[in-house]
Amino acid sequence: MPRKDLRLNGQLGMFSPGHVSGETVPKRRRLQRSLHTADSEKLWIQKLAETGRYRILRKLAPRPLIARAASPLPQVGVVVDVETTGLDFRKDEVIELGMVAFTFDERGRIGDVVGIFSALQQPNSPLPPQITKLTGITDAMVAGKTIPIDEVERFIEPADRVIAHNARFDRPFCERLAPGFMPKAWACSVSEVAWSERGFEGTKLGYLIGQCGYFHKSHRAVDDCHALLEVLDTPFPDASGTAFADLLQNAKKARIRIWAEHSPYDMKDQLKARGYRWADGSDGKHGGPTLRKKNAMTNCIFYAPTSIVGGTRSRR
Repeated sequence: MPRKDLRLNGQLGMFSPGHVSGETVPKRRRLQRSLHTADSEKLWIQKLAETGRYRILRKLAPRPLIARAASPLPQVGVVVDVETTGLDFRKDEVIELGMVAFTFDERGRIGDVVGIFSALQQPNSPLPPQITKLTGITDAMVAGKTIPIDEVERFIEPADRVIAHNARFDRPFCERLAPGFMPKAWACSVSEVAWSERGFEGTKLGYLIGQCGYFHKSHRAVDDCHALLEVLDTPFPDASGTAFADLLQNAKKARIRIWAEHSPYDMKDQLKARGYRWADGSDGKHGGPTLRKKNAMTNCIFYAPTSIVGGTRSRR
C-alpha cells in the first residue's frame, strides 16, 4: 500500500510546477529540442494532415536557378507577369516586369528554372494609391528605374512558349513594351486550363496556389511567376496529369473568331444568346464609336468567343 501511494504521488508530481526529476527534465528538454528539427516538423505536418481537420500551407520556395546547358529537357518556356498603373494597355504603363524561364518537353514535363528576370520602371506620373496598396510598389521604389528592353529581348529570344495567367491582360502590355514578344507563341493559364473540371474552386492565382498547398507574396511580378510555375507543375488531385500538360495541349489547338459585323441593334439579344460578345475595339481592328438612333446602331460589331476547331499553329 505505501508503495502504491508513492507511485501515484510521483505521477501527479510530474504535472506540478516544482517537480524536478533526474529523468523527466532531460526527456522534456529533448522533446522541446526535437520540435525544432526539420524531421520533426515534417512529422507534425503529417500528423496534422492525417487527422483530416487541418490543411497545411507551405511558404513557396522558388526553384533553384541552373545553367541552360545543365537542363536536359529540349524546350524553353517563359512565365511572364506585369504590374501596371491600370488596366488599359493603351494609356497605362508597366511598372514591373517579372519573368521565369524554364525547360519542358512535349509531354508536358517541367524541368528546371534556367533564367529569372525582374525589373521596375518609373511611370510618367505618380503611382495611383490603389496600385501601391495592391502591389506594395511605391514611387520611391521606381524612382529613376527603367526596364532594359535589350535585356528583355535577349531573355525571351529562346522561348518556345510564353505563358501568362490571363494573357489577355499581360500580352498587350508586354508587346507594347518589347516588340520581341509579338512573334512568340503565347498560352493563357486562365482560359486554357479547365480548372473547375479539375477540382479547383476558382481561377485566380491566389486560389490556385492555396489549393496546391502553398502561400506566397502576391502581386509582385516575379513572385507570381514562381507561384504560377508551381501551380502548373502540381499533379491534379486525381493524379491524371498536370495543368501544364493540359495547357500545352490546349495552346496548340487552332482557334477561329467569328465577327458579326454591322449587326442590327435589335439582334443584340439573339447574338448574346448564341455566345457573341460586344467588341470594344481594343484590338485596333474591330469595334469603335457607335451612333445610336432609337432602335438602331451603326458600326455594331459583336464577336463570338474563341472556338476550338482542331489542328495546330505556331502562335496565338
